[in-house]
Amino acid sequence: MILEVAILQVRSGQTDNFEESFKEASTIISKMKGYLNHELQKCMEVAGKYILLVRWEKLEDHTIGFRKSAEYLQWKSLLHHYYDPFPTVEHYTNIDLS
Repeated sequence: MILEVAILQVRSGQTDNFEESFKEASTIISKMKGYLNHELQKCMEVAGKYILLVRWEKLEDHTIGFRKSAEYLQWKSLLHHYYDPFPTVEHYTNIDLS
């Protein structure tokens, strides 16, 4: 399992619109091959700041399967105009601590 992590800073005054658009975008990503689940959380200390966590079966499900799809273009048109600055996306893998 791969965890995609993005810190999203939404433009001032756009959070309500962003959250509505994200609901629609969630239906897009949730249908992608290798998608497991996702969550969006709003920062309590910084206005307009969110963290997006998406779990994928493997890295390529996100970096190739999703990002090179027609569905990604829909996702992009729904969400990317809200961000300032544009988010950095990182991928994490679990460490076995047993």
